[in-house]
Amino acid sequence: MLVSERAKRLLKLVPGERRFGFYRFLPFFFVLGGAMEWFMINVRIGEETFYDVYRRKQSERQYEARMEKGE
Repeated sequence: MLVSERAKRLLKLVPGERRFGFYRFLPFFFVLGGAMEWFMINVRIGEETFYDVYRRKQSERQYEARMEKGE
């Protein structure tokens, strides 16, 4: 119960409750989404980024589809 009271108190500190209601948190989600996108594009884990893996898997699927269609 103590944790939920602290969370409520923390959420009350975000300005704009009367004017925007729940939507006052939207800017935080936009910033979080942008940060995630930047991280996925620019940060390498091991040898590759998320998009390197995505492009490779996509080209593998296209190749497999062509092979199945040709057979």
